[in-house]
Amino acid sequence: TGRELANSFSELTDAEDQRARFEAQAAKKDAGDEEACGVDEEFLQALEQGMPPTGGLGIGIDRLVMLLTNSASIRDVIAFPLLKQDT
Repeated sequence: TGRELANSFSELTDAEDQRARFEAQAAKKDAGDEEACGVDEEFLQALEQGMPPTGGLGIGIDRLVMLLTNSASIRDVIAFPLLKQDT
């Protein structure tokens, strides 16, 4: 059976695409959206100068314990018994 042991991601490194997304967020911010952000010119400059592809991986202790104990479900190793379903 398959298991999810980690979350992975890659970053958007297309400067034109990122600028369009920032500008859309800035428009939402101007319209009153408190969670929207503005345009980050320094980040866009780094992208325009050729920032290399980037990515990452996140693995939690609970997922690592799943791997080490060969558990099929995170419920088998979760540290919070109140969240476990009775079987």
